[in-house]
Amino acid sequence: MSPHLGHPFRGPHYQPGPPPAAPSAPLGQAPPGLPFPVTPASASPAPPSPAAAPQAGVTDKPTPVRRTGRTLAAGIALSILAGGLAGAVTGGWGDDAPPAATAQLPQASAPSAPGGGGPSIASAAESVLPGVVSVRAGRATGSGFAIDQQGHVVTNAHVVEGARNVSLVLSNGRTLDAEIVGVDEDNDLAVLQVPTGATNSGLRSLPLGRSAELKVGDPVLAVGSPLGLEGTVTAGIVSAVNRQARFGDSGARQTAIQTDAAINPGNSGGPLVNAAGQVVGVNTAIATLGSSSRSGNIGIGFAIPVDRMTTIVRGLID
Repeated sequence: MSPHLGHPFRGPHYQPGPPPAAPSAPLGQAPPGLPFPVTPASASPAPPSPAAAPQAGVTDKPTPVRRTGRTLAAGIALSILAGGLAGAVTGGWGDDAPPAATAQLPQASAPSAPGGGGPSIASAAESVLPGVVSVRAGRATGSGFAIDQQGHVVTNAHVVEGARNVSLVLSNGRTLDAEIVGVDEDNDLAVLQVPTGATNSGLRSLPLGRSAELKVGDPVLAVGSPLGLEGTVTAGIVSAVNRQARFGDSGARQTAIQTDAAINPGNSGGPLVNAAGQVVGVNTAIATLGSSSRSGNIGIGFAIPVDRMTTIVRGLID
């Protein structure tokens, strides 16, 4: 495992840019050749009001997460599928385990608006919030989002690392227990499953866009539970589309979406969405300044592209 950043952060150390020529700097210091360290937007510290969010931290005696499905290489090819995905996860899923059929995670291009106009930030946020959850894993918190009508929820692997129990807080305030279906630590992704028999939960699956179509300057929203503040929406733009960063245990270089939308501890696993409300990335890490690993957003955040996410998640579900 890569070194953790200490309480209340739970994820591995992320380091953007090309591989360093010398060993990484001590925790809390900038890596060689970079003006800042990078930390995961992971578990959040306790907020001022206990009612706003649970206390975050690292479980005392973590139990290894059961890994199922295929773990794919970090350099896996992008998967672009046609179609769209929407609808509410409101029905039950039977008494048995989820069906073994191949997971269908269709992606669609962002719609073009007549006359050069487009959907507003407010309407995009309204459409996305019912599909975003706050993930409570032990004493840590993160974010996640529903991807299909079978109750599958995507989050970061470092959010649920070592957790014995995982629960999801929906946008309507309802809390559901969740099962860990699969974890890909090398790519820092995990899939959760809303338990069978949970009906009319109010959880909606979010449509998936295509990160390959993103351009620098495109408006995006980051949605999640920074510092335990559930249902928080921040707006920004795509700052870079092929930024090199290190995600997961393998430490391999991967391309990431860079954004200036405010991302803070607790945003990990939440969706980065375009102006049409389509998921284009999974918020994962932030750059910080100073010696404290608790430093907040400085306008440099990183998200795993949805094109890579869909390929990995299909393998974990199957």
